[in-house]
Amino acid sequence: MIQRQLTHHLNRALADSPAVALLGPRQVGKTTLALEVGERHNAIYIDLESEQDRAKLSQPELYLADHQDKLVILDEIHRVPGLFPVLRGLIDQGRRAGRKAGQYLLLGSASLDLLKQSGETLAGRITYLELTPFQVLEVGPQSQEQLWIRGGYPESLLAADDARSLRWRQDFIRTYLERDIPQFGPRIAAETLRRFWGMLAHHQGGLLNTAQFARNLGVDAKTAASYLDLLVDLLLVRRLQPWHANLGKRLIKTPKVYVRDSGLVHALLMIPDKETLLAHPVVGQSWECFVIENLLAAAPEQVTGHFYRTSGGAEIDLLLVWPNGNKWAIEIKRSLSPKLERGFHAACDDLQPERKFVVYAGSERYRMAGDIEAISLSELSALLKDT
Repeated sequence: MIQRQLTHHLNRALADSPAVALLGPRQVGKTTLALEVGERHNAIYIDLESEQDRAKLSQPELYLADHQDKLVILDEIHRVPGLFPVLRGLIDQGRRAGRKAGQYLLLGSASLDLLKQSGETLAGRITYLELTPFQVLEVGPQSQEQLWIRGGYPESLLAADDARSLRWRQDFIRTYLERDIPQFGPRIAAETLRRFWGMLAHHQGGLLNTAQFARNLGVDAKTAASYLDLLVDLLLVRRLQPWHANLGKRLIKTPKVYVRDSGLVHALLMIPDKETLLAHPVVGQSWECFVIENLLAAAPEQVTGHFYRTSGGAEIDLLLVWPNGNKWAIEIKRSLSPKLERGFHAACDDLQPERKFVVYAGSERYRMAGDIEAISLSELSALLKDT
């Protein structure tokens, strides 16, 4: 079993908080991780998609009160939203009895309903963690290329060959569209949402143009925006926000948008293997977004990610910003012999970041110019994790 980077954070959260919500897309490994951690706590596992398990909670106050001395894992918690007020009362009851942490672990496949419901009733009682698909720190640099091509979902990454991996991802997309997404919002035609998801893959890493998406889909801009919001809330798509600063320059203020898992991008575009990917126009943006997702997953929780671009051509692919204002500027190149462009130097002159890196496809770390270092994705991810 591949060790997940989040294991330590999950154990620490359970030691500090009465309830922990572990969020992430379906099939990302939440249940596996929860059961692994639960073994240490003699936990009880309840799958709320199972009729038998839901029957146990026909009177949730009585059932859960009988197990207040154990960690209770509630999988697919969004299926029973009425549980949140019950959990609040039991958590407060447990606190009065001296049990201040490690009461409930809630697993959810989306952020929108879960955050809304738990935020209203469990404020001050819950910690949120997000489990992403596998990242390069978890699989190692020797598997980086396969991780990029197949994506980080366990069943896809660990498939016996590329054909089976692609088939799994195509089935995953179909299941999400036909069965899972209708649980979280108003009914949307699966074919319409698939077309929209495919447009995002073709537009990978581009500036968001809701009006253009709406025209291509034949819907109004508000509807297209709601589709995007849904995929963002399902943790399948990311809006990377631009960095704003009062620099006296004309800044690009539109977010970038991309499908978060590179394997899903390739499945949506019918790219079966590395050779096809290298000949496809999306290859550069696929690699850039793959690097960004890995670095954001490795960065400390309080660090925020942005991009920076001016109308004059100054640009930074990824700007990591710490709460104290420190900044790391990161340029992303797929080449084994990367070359810096004038726009990166101009952007660094504007923002004066503390550290400057060029992430490239090689493994050697070396100084390119002045205080700019070329570095591999795995090494920079490890550096961020230890910061």
